[in-house]
Amino acid sequence: MARSALVVIDMINTYDHEDAELLLPAVRDALPGVRALLDRARHRGGPVIYVNDNFGEWRSHHGEILETALAGPHADLVKPVAPDGDSLFIIKARHSIFYETPLAYLLGQLDVDHLILCGQVTEQCVLYSALDAHIRHLRVTVVRDAVAHIHQDLADAALRMMQTNMAADIRTADEVTFPG
Repeated sequence: MARSALVVIDMINTYDHEDAELLLPAVRDALPGVRALLDRARHRGGPVIYVNDNFGEWRSHHGEILETALAGPHADLVKPVAPDGDSLFIIKARHSIFYETPLAYLLGQLDVDHLILCGQVTEQCVLYSALDAHIRHLRVTVVRDAVAHIHQDLADAALRMMQTNMAADIRTADEVTFPG
């Protein structure tokens, strides 16, 4: 029986990059939605998969990425959504959660056919990940109030593109259920 997985994109972050000041307010707004999704998915026992940028630190692993983010100036944005002991973690180097990662294999092993995407950045990593999921014939839900953007207009356009061109289901966190 196929099932859904919550995919948390790039939320383990130091926010030490060029667009961070534009991104931070949207991350603060998205945090309650991400937290609600995590709580619900964990309560139902569904897979929670973090797919996170390694920020060019090729000798790092997920624990080091988390420790660095928690030691940074924006730990308040990371701690509430940090992986727990049951979360799965994949490191990525580019925008898509699928690009040269083992995610497709993992989803097959978990019998997942539906991805619920949250995280950042709506008009970049979320958009490209939704497209790559779509071309792999996976159902996609993007949680509107649990994704953060740099540019509101581009995020709105990206959500519309995902819905129109990729058949993504665009919902709020309150509308997302995890069968259990």
